[in-house]
Amino acid sequence: MHLTPWKHPVPQPDDGIELFEALRPRLVRLAYRMLSSKAEAEDIVQNAWLRWHGSDRSRVNNPEAFLSRIVTRLCLDEMKSARARRETYVGSWLPEPIIDIAQNGVDEDDLTLTLMMALERLSPLERAAFLLHDVFGLPLDEVAATLDREPASARQLAVRARRHVQSARPRYPVEREEGDRIARAFFAASTSGDVAALQAMLSETVVLRADGGGKVSAFLKPIVGPARILRLFKGLRRKLGSEWATMIEPAWIDGLPGYISRERGEILQTTALAIENGQITSIYITRNPDKLRHIAQRLVPFQNGQTRPH
Repeated sequence: MHLTPWKHPVPQPDDGIELFEALRPRLVRLAYRMLSSKAEAEDIVQNAWLRWHGSDRSRVNNPEAFLSRIVTRLCLDEMKSARARRETYVGSWLPEPIIDIAQNGVDEDDLTLTLMMALERLSPLERAAFLLHDVFGLPLDEVAATLDREPASARQLAVRARRHVQSARPRYPVEREEGDRIARAFFAASTSGDVAALQAMLSETVVLRADGGGKVSAFLKPIVGPARILRLFKGLRRKLGSEWATMIEPAWIDGLPGYISRERGEILQTTALAIENGQITSIYITRNPDKLRHIAQRLVPFQNGQTRPH
């Protein structure tokens, strides 16, 4: 009996791999801004790749718009279940932190963690319209097609979203050097018990939010006002000792100055600081290990003695 030799598929010049990979960082960024989760964003983009690979690309005139549409619609579907999970989430919820987005501390789309928190207050369609039009620069007719809405409706969605987000945008973004200085000073004061130094850094309206997700200990409700935050850090030092936290490295977290640290050498966390007029207005602490896996993996080589990248 004659056997036909096994043939491995040979990639064709128009298989779209190179094009998709060139667009992948932008698509992941879009999905992350929609879902506030790096892991979920990467899963969404991988799903988009499967759909792109199986599509008739000869009929696609604008691959970037086509893929943005796929990713956005997949994200809108995912947001339905994500919002249901949020209803049973333990304590404060924060976006999954992304470290060192850009050399100057601000991502190219200029959305800080504070602004991402503002996005959470939007409806899924408002969030999509704002991101696609205002952040990623898609024309309104393409936004409307993506959301299956009339252009006038898509415009109104973007306008409403812009109004909400604009109120959360800092009037005077902090410079990199100043942000680094305040983050280091905050860590030193909050862990050493220097109440006077810590108080001088906090605004009268400062709010602390900590996300442990029920996996590790964290403050379940926001801590509002400098007096309560000062008592909080004094209590931590009294309970855990003078070396209760160790800074692993300074970092910019979703466009905000901060640092990565460990509590008692065990619990990994990120701390991001929103700063206005030289004072801290918001403190965002992420401790949920599910949201820090990519950061823990990033730190492994450095903890084994390799050189830290610059």
